[in-house]
Amino acid sequence: MQHQLIHAQYDEERALYALRDTQVIGCTFAGPADGESALKECEGVKVHNCKFSLRYPLWHARNFLLSDSHMDSLTRAPIWYTELGTIRHCRIEGIKAVRACHDTLIEGSVIHSPEFGWKCRSLVMRGCDVESEYLLLDSREIEIKDIRMRGKYSFQYTENVTVESSTLDTKDAFWHAKNVTVTDCLLKGEYLGWFSEGLTLINCHIVGTQPLCYCKNLRLINCTTEDCDLAFEYSEVNAQIQGEILSVKNPKSGVIRAERIGQIIREGSIMDTSCIIETTE
Repeated sequence: MQHQLIHAQYDEERALYALRDTQVIGCTFAGPADGESALKECEGVKVHNCKFSLRYPLWHARNFLLSDSHMDSLTRAPIWYTELGTIRHCRIEGIKAVRACHDTLIEGSVIHSPEFGWKCRSLVMRGCDVESEYLLLDSREIEIKDIRMRGKYSFQYTENVTVESSTLDTKDAFWHAKNVTVTDCLLKGEYLGWFSEGLTLINCHIVGTQPLCYCKNLRLINCTTEDCDLAFEYSEVNAQIQGEILSVKNPKSGVIRAERIGQIIREGSIMDTSCIIETTE
């Protein structure tokens, strides 16, 4: 049986530094000493039902489980440089949470962190509620399923990403993203997917102005749109759209098929535009 630390309070600097193979249960990390880095360099640690209110816990942690715990807004920059971590049924409110982490699973958690998940590799998120201004900036090998996300500038500079059965209420999503597949999602916001490469949207509902411009190898399969105008400018696109799109402006190449298109704009282009645009109704 693992060693256990139960219902203790820690506030000193590096309180449990380099802890190994221990269960930390019902503990509080807060107090007048205001110490940082409570669980830095830990390994094989299971942290359950704990409360955090101090900076920089769980840096350089390996093979850890964080469950049913709360990191409040004073828990600045929690969870950096970790490997093989699981975060389950937690509430994380600290700014700059989860950065440069490898092989991380996050399930059933509530996350309010303006700069969440930057520069991570091999991260899986399932069943989470996320509020973040810059979600997953410059991260790779990401799997997302059943999340509800609010914020701005999400998934910028990401690569090798799948998103399924989720709601993303976010402007400027997927800018400069590469090799991304989004399936059965609601994508709500302005300027979706600009400068992306290899972005594929399948059975998605897209809401907002000027989506999907300057894209390379863009595909839309059985998607619907709402309030989408000036779409696809200078994009290499193959799109199958159910229903109407308000307007299409100077797509660079490929084929766009929609049941109805309110306006097709072919003027003022600064490059050759040879895209085939067809209505099917």
